[in-house]
Amino acid sequence: MRAEYDFSKGKRGALIPQKGKTRISIFIDDVVLDQFRARAEKAGTGYQTLMNEALRKYLSETDQPVTERLLRQVLRQEIPEYFRSLPAASARTRAKRKSRG
Repeated sequence: MRAEYDFSKGKRGALIPQKGKTRISIFIDDVVLDQFRARAEKAGTGYQTLMNEALRKYLSETDQPVTERLLRQVLRQEIPEYFRSLPAASARTRAKRKSRG
């Protein structure tokens, strides 16, 4: 072994950086982590890989644009609830307008 080593050009951190990935620390419920570990063992893969895939799937499903079909569906669900929540006087006004037109 050498008596002295030169680390002046050394870099701190992982030896092999992974592009597109970032190491983080998070708190996960024990039950959730146990489920991912069990599923990963059954699938023969890593639990972190499964968690990443689950997060990707969630983001791809929830980040969908609002389509006409989706908007119509939401309106069909929400408008009846809105009218049921109005006070009785507003209900009478709606009935009058409806009988006129």
